[in-house]
Amino acid sequence: MNIHKMFFYIHYCNCRQFKELDRYPSKITRTLQHHELVFVTGGKGCIIIGKKSYEVKEGMLFYVCPDVPHSIEKDAADPMCFLSVHFSYARVNFNDNKWDIKNAAEVLSLHPGQELKGYYHIEDIFKKLVYSWKAKQPGYEFISKTFLQQLLIAIYQNITKQSRNYSTTLKMEKIIQYLHQNINNRVTLTELSELVQLSSTYLSRAFKETTGYSVIEFFNKIKIDKAKELIIEGNKKIKEVAQALGFTDEFYFSRIFKRIEGINPSEYYSRNVHKV
Repeated sequence: MNIHKMFFYIHYCNCRQFKELDRYPSKITRTLQHHELVFVTGGKGCIIIGKKSYEVKEGMLFYVCPDVPHSIEKDAADPMCFLSVHFSYARVNFNDNKWDIKNAAEVLSLHPGQELKGYYHIEDIFKKLVYSWKAKQPGYEFISKTFLQQLLIAIYQNITKQSRNYSTTLKMEKIIQYLHQNINNRVTLTELSELVQLSSTYLSRAFKETTGYSVIEFFNKIKIDKAKELIIEGNKKIKEVAQALGFTDEFYFSRIFKRIEGINPSEYYSRNVHKV
């Protein structure tokens, strides 16, 4: 999931806390046109998503994607307590100084129902999201969307740590750290493969799944981020900035810069140093 390319719209949030006056019907059956996340904070009940039934308990996370029939039934003696958010999203790209916005029809890579471990951080963010939405203070829509992004990141990090591929994730983190440490140099895929003892093919696929970028795209991105810092400092020529970041060809550096930022380094310098 490339969350850095996702723009969210929150339809509404709900919650039911312990000892709260129960205002929800005993059973809800529906089909939504948007996405929903439900986190169980206590109580009992049953959730059916599609054709699969789940007995709910504290710490369970449910994901309902659009156009999937589902029902939620609470226990009469010990009603389910929960936090929920209903949302839609679009994919937003910025390339060559142009915005590209696409409605996201695909579902998120989440299981319909799963039990989380070590979920305190997720519950904390979810509460902040719901309370921010319900408080309706100035700027609440923007703040709530920020919490939703944080929530999805926390969920994916939690799931990754539980998965069998956590060792691979640690290796990807090692590669990212290595790229930052060698931002001024050239780094080859073979070099990275030897660093983490993975084949080049597997490494490339795992890195893309983890970061949303290919290795070269990610490395170029952090190089250009650093280049912008050096350009704004104003004491280096464009050629010197390129060389400082391991580019032997100034024109190749300029092409990469424009591909990522939409403008070339000289234009960036004029706009941000001389405010042209």
